[in-house]
Amino acid sequence: MELPDVTDLPVSEIVSLKGRTAVVTGSARGLGKAIARRLSQAGASVVVCDIDEAGAQETAQGLEGPASAIRMDAANVAEIEAVADHAVARFGSLDIWVNNAGVASHVPAFDLAIEEWDKVQNINLRGTFVGAREAARRMIAAGKGGVIVNIASLAGLRGISSGQAAYVSSKHGVVGLTRELSIEFAPHGIRVMGIAPGVCLTENTMFLKEAGAEIFKHTGIPGIAGSPLGRHGVADDVARAVLFCASDMSLFMTGSTLPVDGGVIA
Repeated sequence: MELPDVTDLPVSEIVSLKGRTAVVTGSARGLGKAIARRLSQAGASVVVCDIDEAGAQETAQGLEGPASAIRMDAANVAEIEAVADHAVARFGSLDIWVNNAGVASHVPAFDLAIEEWDKVQNINLRGTFVGAREAARRMIAAGKGGVIVNIASLAGLRGISSGQAAYVSSKHGVVGLTRELSIEFAPHGIRVMGIAPGVCLTENTMFLKEAGAEIFKHTGIPGIAGSPLGRHGVADDVARAVLFCASDMSLFMTGSTLPVDGGVIA
C-alpha cells in the first residue's frame, strides 16, 4: 500500500486523528490514561480497555470526544480479540492500537518462580503480540492501513538493576517484536512504532520525586533520581510521543523505538 503524500498539508491536518479509531490498552490510569486523553484531543474515537473495568469507564467518561470502555486482560487472548471486534463494531474502524498494558516484576533470578516469569511474559510480550496481530488483521481487512504503537521501556534497551530479569527480557522482546512486525505489516500500509519511557511520575510513583535519589543509591536504576533534563518524566511526555507516532507526523517511520527519558540513556 502506497503511503499518502502530506507535504502540502498544514500541520494541524497532519497531526489530526479525526475520523480514526484508537484502542489504548491498560488505560484506566497512568500512562494509558494520558495516552487516551491526548489521542481523544487529536480527534480520535477512543476505546479504553483495562482489567479494571470501572477505571476504564471513568477514563472514557472524562475524554473530550467519542469513547467507549471495555474490560480487557492482556493475558487473555479471547478478551484482546473481543476488544478489536468492539472497536470496529462501535466506531466502524480500527486505525490505531496502543499496546500499553503491562506489569512489573522485582524478583532476583534465583528466586524467580516460573509462574511469575510466565505472568510477566504473557502480559508484557504475548499480550503485545496478540494485540498487534488482531489489530493488524482488522486493519488489513479494511484496506486502509493503520498504526500500532508498542509501549516498551528503557528496560527494553538495556539492563537496569538486579531483580529485573522477567521485566527486562519481556521489554527487550517488545522492542524486537516492534522491529519484526514493522517488516511484516509494511506491505499493508501498517506502521509499527515503539516508545521506551524512562522513569515517569504517575499515581503510583509520585514518591520518587522525593525519594528517587535515595533509592538510586541502593538500586542503581537509571533515571530513578531524575534525568539530564532536570526532572522525572510525566505521563503526558509519553502521551505526546504516542500522538506523534500515531499521527501522520511520523508517516515515514516504522520499526523504531523512541526513548522518552529526558536523556537518561544518552
